[in-house]
Amino acid sequence: MRSKRSLKVTAGAVLLAGATALALVGTAPAQAATAASGNFTGTLPNGTTWVADVPANWNGTLLLYSHGFGPLTAADAPDPGTQAALLARGYALAGSSYDPNGSEWALDTAVSDQFGTLAAVEGTVLPRRPSRVLAFGTSMGGLVSALEAQAGGGRINGALTTCGIVAGGINLNEFQLDGEYAMAQLLLPGQQVQLVNFGGSDGASQAAATAATLTAAASQAQQTPAGRARLALALAFLNAAPWDPGATAPAPGTDPAAQEAAQYNLEFTGSFIILDFIELGRASIDQADGGSANWNAGVHYASVLAQSPFRSEVTSLYKAAGLNLGADLANLTRNANITADPAAVRSLEQTSVPDGHLSVPELDLHTIGDNLVPVEMENYYAKQVAAAGDSGLLRQAFVDSFGHCNFSSAELVAGVLALSHRVTTGHWDQAADPSSLNQVAASLDLGPAQFAEDYYPGPLTGATRLNGGSPGQR
Repeated sequence: MRSKRSLKVTAGAVLLAGATALALVGTAPAQAATAASGNFTGTLPNGTTWVADVPANWNGTLLLYSHGFGPLTAADAPDPGTQAALLARGYALAGSSYDPNGSEWALDTAVSDQFGTLAAVEGTVLPRRPSRVLAFGTSMGGLVSALEAQAGGGRINGALTTCGIVAGGINLNEFQLDGEYAMAQLLLPGQQVQLVNFGGSDGASQAAATAATLTAAASQAQQTPAGRARLALALAFLNAAPWDPGATAPAPGTDPAAQEAAQYNLEFTGSFIILDFIELGRASIDQADGGSANWNAGVHYASVLAQSPFRSEVTSLYKAAGLNLGADLANLTRNANITADPAAVRSLEQTSVPDGHLSVPELDLHTIGDNLVPVEMENYYAKQVAAAGDSGLLRQAFVDSFGHCNFSSAELVAGVLALSHRVTTGHWDQAADPSSLNQVAASLDLGPAQFAEDYYPGPLTGATRLNGGSPGQR
């Protein structure tokens, strides 16, 4: 469902990237090795299954792939096209299912399952240790690869995180809850809507019912100026991308009504309703953590909105509708009384929150119009890495595309080559610059490449961790 996308690379940028791009392409073809080629599978002691693919012309590098949220099935690449392209270039691939006895939010064991897979593949499949091991993750798996970059010194040499939940599970819970709470409080006043505690045996059905209730409320609200203004406030808390999938670019920020319409269409229409996925995901997180790690008690919602990139959209629509934004924000603050299970918060923090320290180089790729994992997470994560003193190890690149993890194989392989360059040479040079990535990706003949020039995301609305936030301190 890739939308039309316009490549924004100047001739000067391409010329500047030329030397780096040609160097990357020139070093990428596989070198012959004596690995036994083929497809291999195995099982770890905890029941985790793994899969590995080794090409006949193995180049000595193993990509350790972490799949996203969903069925606990082993995978060693995000899609068949990317898998074939990487194998053709000589990369060996491996990945696990994660522990099949756990939740689909598999962070309790995912990192150890991946490192267990690495040890099993090195011990039973490959004739020698790889010269390089690169972690590679998608979505929730992008969070796994970020955690591997934090803890993996000596086991991996670099990490490629794509569309990753790099701001961590607590921030994910919190901004989603803020948006849903605003919808329930302002669009369904006086009604009881379950927003938390989905960890029981019927948690999935309860979560689905909540998603249906809030989606119906959003549909009704979209019919009036007042409803659209209040929905814009909730969507700001949700960090909803202002992207129109039918257009060639994000809705212009100078048109608040168009921006809100694009956000509404993205979140609540079509065959994939975002709230359905969000609520079912929350049930899985609650299951993994043994309770609800969600809270809004003590949250000051005017302060939350003040940091939002969408603040001007909200204020404009409230003014046009004749509503009092301050009164609605005070209402939200006054009635915010959801508290978390401290043990669940500790569990989520220990398993699912990167601390910003990097032990190896990391390259993050993110689509600008990500409708599930907001691109603003990258802004938050970069600040965490900077606070840890490891900014020199991190590079980020943004793809001018709509959709969660909607990368072409060319963009993903270009990311692997850029990370390989950094690991091999010890320097990023221009390898992770948009112009270089576009140049390399275009040379691969694997699909479109639209790494965006001169783009960086705004702050993540509702983020807690930069100030050491804890329940009731946001």
